[in-house]
Amino acid sequence: MTTRRAVTVVTGAGRGIGAATALHLARAGHDLALGYLSDDDSAAEVLAAVRAEGAAAVALRGDVTDEHDVATLFAAAAAELGPVTGLVAGAGLTAHLGDLADTPVETVRRVLDVNLLGVVLCARRAAQVMSTARGGPGGAIVTVSSAAATLGAPHDYVHYAAAKAGVDALTVGLAKELADQGVRVNAVAPGMVRTGIHAAAGDPDRLERVVGRIPLGRVGEPTEIAPAVAWLLGDEASYVTGTVLRAAGGM
Repeated sequence: MTTRRAVTVVTGAGRGIGAATALHLARAGHDLALGYLSDDDSAAEVLAAVRAEGAAAVALRGDVTDEHDVATLFAAAAAELGPVTGLVAGAGLTAHLGDLADTPVETVRRVLDVNLLGVVLCARRAAQVMSTARGGPGGAIVTVSSAAATLGAPHDYVHYAAAKAGVDALTVGLAKELADQGVRVNAVAPGMVRTGIHAAAGDPDRLERVVGRIPLGRVGEPTEIAPAVAWLLGDEASYVTGTVLRAAGGM
């Protein structure tokens, strides 16, 4: 009998941790629906890379804060690849560095929307299509939180930290809600990782300045976060739910 391949939706898949996770999952036998916001060229590169690893894959542009875009991504995954069995809710941004008092309200709203509302909407849709109580196949959800959720990120982005703390609460609560419906829910909380998120917030040299805060003495790489996500999605973590797995170099 042929074993059905896992079908996993990855948001924020065009770059950084999302791209590294997609590639790692492709190598682990997942077929993938890659969600991204705007960078068509980067998404095309990730799509080609995961297909080169033998995965069936589709990439869709969309905004995780738009429930219709989220529904479209999941529908495309089901239509092209089969029933969805996994979600990696990885889309995120900081957008601004500085004290909250100096952060424009529109920036605060966007950061909260992407980092919290976007995760809520994606997890909500995953619950609808994966829950065995609703006719789904079961599966696993991994949200991407941040060490900032417990550190607070003062003078950097406390609004982002607050959103990620909300992701942690969502993870714990939804895990309990779906525990008897065949769906596990966990989070990975990275620390300082070498991605473009800092440059996008206007501070490309930030990692070099803050490396002294990290007990391991170096920043992380996206390829060091991806295996943690994959483990939480997989059968080896079958008794793990409602957990926030910190991958932050000791922070």
